[in-house]
Amino acid sequence: MTNRIILGSLHQTTVGHTSQGFWRHPAAQAHRYAELGYWSDVAGKLDRAGVDFLFFADVVGALEDYRGTPDAALERAVELPMIDPLLIISALAQSTERLGFAVTGSTTYENPFLLARKFATLDLVTRGRIGFNVVTSALASAARGYGLERPFPHDERYDMADEFLEIAYDYWEGSWADDAVVRDREAGVYTDPTKVRRIRNEGRYFRTDSIALTEPTPQRTPVVFQAGASTRGRAFAAAHAEAIFLVHDDPVATARAVADIRRIAAENSRDPRDVKILSMATVVTAPTDAAAAALADEFRSYFDHEAELAQLSALFGIDLSQVDPDLPLEHAETDAIRGMLEIYTKRDADKRWTTREIAELNNLAGAGPLFVGSPTTVVDGLEAWIEATGVDGFNLADPVPPLTLDMLVDDVVPELRRRGLVDPVDRSAAPLTLRERLQGPGNARTRPGNHPSAARRYS
Repeated sequence: MTNRIILGSLHQTTVGHTSQGFWRHPAAQAHRYAELGYWSDVAGKLDRAGVDFLFFADVVGALEDYRGTPDAALERAVELPMIDPLLIISALAQSTERLGFAVTGSTTYENPFLLARKFATLDLVTRGRIGFNVVTSALASAARGYGLERPFPHDERYDMADEFLEIAYDYWEGSWADDAVVRDREAGVYTDPTKVRRIRNEGRYFRTDSIALTEPTPQRTPVVFQAGASTRGRAFAAAHAEAIFLVHDDPVATARAVADIRRIAAENSRDPRDVKILSMATVVTAPTDAAAAALADEFRSYFDHEAELAQLSALFGIDLSQVDPDLPLEHAETDAIRGMLEIYTKRDADKRWTTREIAELNNLAGAGPLFVGSPTTVVDGLEAWIEATGVDGFNLADPVPPLTLDMLVDDVVPELRRRGLVDPVDRSAAPLTLRERLQGPGNARTRPGNHPSAARRYS
């Protein structure tokens, strides 16, 4: 029997994200990506529907592996132009009451002292509704933008991320005691300095020597999200992540990944069930299955094949303009997003995928599963996926906004609620932190023995 389903809504503050070309649909509003009112509308719909969190993906470089220039990405709106999602969270928190926010940050190019402050700030102003989607940046354009000649090697980026999080955990958990702020008006003492510790770390990649600039926050450590799919990335995620984002349209491969992540989590002395695993997915609904299928076909007619190749080139670290689209794409060593390449080169022992087939496979649903039909049919499919894979929920894409977002909040969520698969919206209850939404009430902070951050807490 399916337990409560965790629901996220997947977005990027750009035009073309999971599916390429759909911004051209007459009803699409993707071009409004830079309007704060647009994102307030999105967040408001999700908040009222009781969706658990709004997830912002992000990259810190232009997609320019295809033909060696950003021209295709610029011309066809492939993750360009885009804005920084971190800077709009405060406004969205002000216009919502319960919705959580998971926002991407790079451990490759950010500074742990400064990023810890940013997420602590967001945890304070959202009253504990923030999550940190940890990414290691692979794009060569990002490396050059940060003044480097080339990106760091794949596995080294995860070594950097381990060290980054160790420092961030120290600032979030170990610098201030819970009772450090006394606000004693008579004595004129706001913070007791004997209860604030200096964090010193001399690592291979980062050095720091300071106290945290923020007082303890509702969650202390923001909820850690991660999407590593390679062997090294999966090990990192199982050690650190509280919610893991999987991208695969094959239930057998997804089930293997889920089992592997839970095994590694147990090897890291964590409770495997406390690591929540979410599948990226796309839904298309209409009153009948036939009408939904026709609508999905209409959406597919806007698919941009070259735009998809431009995105895949960046994900794979391979210029697909130099690859015959009808010859098999063999497995290749790459320092880009290795797990994404392995999805296709290792997905079927009896089939060798061509770039044309991969691009067409990603047409409407990106690299995740697609559920098309009436609300009843779609939710049947979501339930079956959970039963087959063992995931805890979904991060649902929005390829034709606001049409596909409205399908989620107006059609899918009510049917899930009717079946008791998502919680009722109780406006009289106190809002939960994001961690409590994932782990249950009373779990606002990471638990000792379950997450490495808890061991660094001030005591």
